[in-house]
Amino acid sequence: MTKADLIDEVSKLAELTRKDSEVIVETIFDSIVRSLRVGDKIEIRGFGSFRTRQRKPRVGRNPKTGERVEVPAKKIPFFKPSKELKDLVNTGGGHAPAPPAPVAPSPV
Repeated sequence: MTKADLIDEVSKLAELTRKDSEVIVETIFDSIVRSLRVGDKIEIRGFGSFRTRQRKPRVGRNPKTGERVEVPAKKIPFFKPSKELKDLVNTGGGHAPAPPAPVAPSPV
């Protein structure tokens, strides 16, 4: 699913214009990014939590030249799904499972 697909889904389900749905989705994403920038943890019950993790500086290699490169310390975003989300994904969440892919007959 892309951001455009998400905007369309919100538009359909909430019976809003596409423009209003886009504002809602953008606002949510911007809020998450702003919170992560200042080091806050975001917890959405039944879905999961977002936080940042600190990576230490390290020495990497340029894959093209093999040259050693200093990689600075940095923060990376991290998502941890909730138990409910894991269960929904693994049980299908009441939605019909995807039909099996068709099997092509083998040439004889």
